[in-house]
Amino acid sequence: MPTTSISIYSLMLQFFQKKEPIQKVKAGTVFFHEKDSVEYVYLILKGSIALGRVHLRGKEFILKVLTDKEVIVEYQLFKANPQYQFYAKALTDCELLSIKRELFEEFILTDPEAMNALAAWLSTGYIKAQMKCQDLIMNGKKGGLYSILIRLCNSYGVKTEDGLLIDLPLTHQELANLTYGTREVIQRALKELREKDIILYENQKFTIKNLPYLKSEVDCQNCPFEICGIN
Repeated sequence: MPTTSISIYSLMLQFFQKKEPIQKVKAGTVFFHEKDSVEYVYLILKGSIALGRVHLRGKEFILKVLTDKEVIVEYQLFKANPQYQFYAKALTDCELLSIKRELFEEFILTDPEAMNALAAWLSTGYIKAQMKCQDLIMNGKKGGLYSILIRLCNSYGVKTEDGLLIDLPLTHQELANLTYGTREVIQRALKELREKDIILYENQKFTIKNLPYLKSEVDCQNCPFEICGIN
């Protein structure tokens, strides 16, 4: 996990954990929709949560997936009557702390260490967003898929005898939503990777058997995990 993310997460957890109850939610739960008024920021204690947008034609896009020890702050800070920029939905059963926006902003403004940690966390997030845009623009749909698989390995990869297991259940549609492509295009690209023995797909989980191949296809810069993740 990113050092800066752990830092702001740890500071918030230390400050709020005795003041807010732990909430348990089921997979599929929607925390907020785009343009909802901001009520809470969230600390993820356990589970995975997708942040994304729904196009006016109904197409869903997943912008990032956050897991435990992550913070959900998806609005313009310190602005009057802010709105959420994206939706947030639980991909798995989750445990989290919900913190009132006003309390969070007061904490940041009155604690210099928290302000510094937040600035570092936001800076890392900006670089990650730029790198994702670069991958999609420079490498096209297929390269975008390869890039997302590499990022998933960095965030969820578990070493096995077959390769790196991405320990997060994903349907082909959800993977398409992550790569901003159609399911048909993603299925063809995945079929090609299976035929080349680059990947396995069992029980809705991918195993990457040949990660160097994917990296070579997108001219991977081998960025540190804090930059090259799905979060």
